[in-house]
Amino acid sequence: MYLSGQFQRAADYICRKNLQENKTFRYLAAKCLTSVRKWEDALNMLEDTESTNKTINSILGVSICSKMEESSDNLPLENTASSTALLKGQIYESLDNRVQALDWYKQALMLDVHNYQAFELLVKHQMLTSKEEKDLLEALPFKSQCTEEEADVVKGLYETVLKKYDKPTDSSLPEFLLPLKSNRDVLTNQAERLYYNCGFQNCYKLTSSILEDDPWHISCLQLHIATLVELQKSNDLYYLAHKLVDNQPDMAISWYAVGCYYYLVKKYEASRKFLSKSTITDKLFGPAWLAFGHAFAAEGEHDQASAAYFTSARFMKGCHLPLLYSGLEYGLMKNFKLAEKLLEEALIIAPSDPFVLHEMGVINFHNGDLEAANKYLTEALAAIQEHCIGPIAEKWEPLLNNLGHVHRKLKKYEEALDFHRQALILHPRNQSTLSAMGYCYVLLGNFGQAIEYFHKALGSGGNDTFTSTVLSHTLELFIGESSPCEGLQENQLDLDAVVKEEVVATEKSTTSSLDIEVDMYDND
Repeated sequence: MYLSGQFQRAADYICRKNLQENKTFRYLAAKCLTSVRKWEDALNMLEDTESTNKTINSILGVSICSKMEESSDNLPLENTASSTALLKGQIYESLDNRVQALDWYKQALMLDVHNYQAFELLVKHQMLTSKEEKDLLEALPFKSQCTEEEADVVKGLYETVLKKYDKPTDSSLPEFLLPLKSNRDVLTNQAERLYYNCGFQNCYKLTSSILEDDPWHISCLQLHIATLVELQKSNDLYYLAHKLVDNQPDMAISWYAVGCYYYLVKKYEASRKFLSKSTITDKLFGPAWLAFGHAFAAEGEHDQASAAYFTSARFMKGCHLPLLYSGLEYGLMKNFKLAEKLLEEALIIAPSDPFVLHEMGVINFHNGDLEAANKYLTEALAAIQEHCIGPIAEKWEPLLNNLGHVHRKLKKYEEALDFHRQALILHPRNQSTLSAMGYCYVLLGNFGQAIEYFHKALGSGGNDTFTSTVLSHTLELFIGESSPCEGLQENQLDLDAVVKEEVVATEKSTTSSLDIEVDMYDND
């Protein structure tokens, strides 16, 4: 009856025949009731389960393993205690009681370390911070439930699933997992690390090869969609979204793909419509909530974007990205105090994430604390370079430019020029970078070089008020009677009269990444 979809009939039959006295039948009856969304009835059915009386014991530190050994009917293939705990966690999560759900998922893992579904839900639904995930992994009784070799493999596989975006990490496999190097789940986890290390091209190659073998690999599809957005492959995303909607219209990821396509082609209202449908289909699907906020932010709807990010924070307690994006939105609204508070909370969850460190540097710059800004931006660059093979990704060009701006403010003009040169390598002919370099040469008194870079800036990006104004001042100094030794000090140009407020250029990713470039010329 259960397998044929006759859920209510199966539950009624079990109760009518008093079969629920047996724990396996009780578990099956609860499964049937959850399938028809009768959460309270299912919970009441499981409350009488013998094994569930031990629930909080594991949380309080009581050894589950010894109790399992004492119980004669808890044999590995017959044990329903872990499955029952998992089911109770799913019921509590459906009832929005995520605290209880978290405890039951942990209990399910303590009872059976092989219960991968419980571990996946903890990680996928962002219920734990990165540190809490690692602490849980260390607490699991691998030694008592696995052989020594098996324990290494199981623990190693779980480690590949842990959070990958709280800081840049090495994407290579440990030696004991090399026999699984062609496994699609393992490859997807590797691709995810490449994505969060901003290696989008390599990630795209890997996800494409996985989807050739398994076109419906959900975890890989989610990552592949985000990669297509980053690489701006709108045609590929259009085809993929159509295929998903045609074949799996009842899945949140299908409408997420459609929403991401419209986001990519800058049709933000349509994007919000389909992303909203994705969140209705699965309210716990975090990427859709984040992308929904991005679609508002792209049109300058900062309040609506913040509301979407705060909603996502409710469903992603262990993830710092909603806090990061909310902090950015308040920064754009010039509410730097609240922005800093949100970013500090994000920094507690992910203290080594270069994106958070970057934003903290920008906020401290706006608050006038140049030393703190330099500290955070330098830490962000060090975190990126730690696991970087070859040149850093183009996505970090704003970070290098912002380091240049901060060093210029600190009157370290040569160091500022060096950072701008590095940024220019990543993004040649960038008008903002060329203009910044010209300005540094002005402050060094090298007016000839400054004029050359200002001309390059105007030639690469059209008319720019700041560049045009400073160029005219520089030409006057270059051809006038002023002696170069009298020079031009940073406080001699009243740019407030020309540029009251520079445009903040932001670039957002649909999964958890974001960068910001701020032209820091105001008040120079």
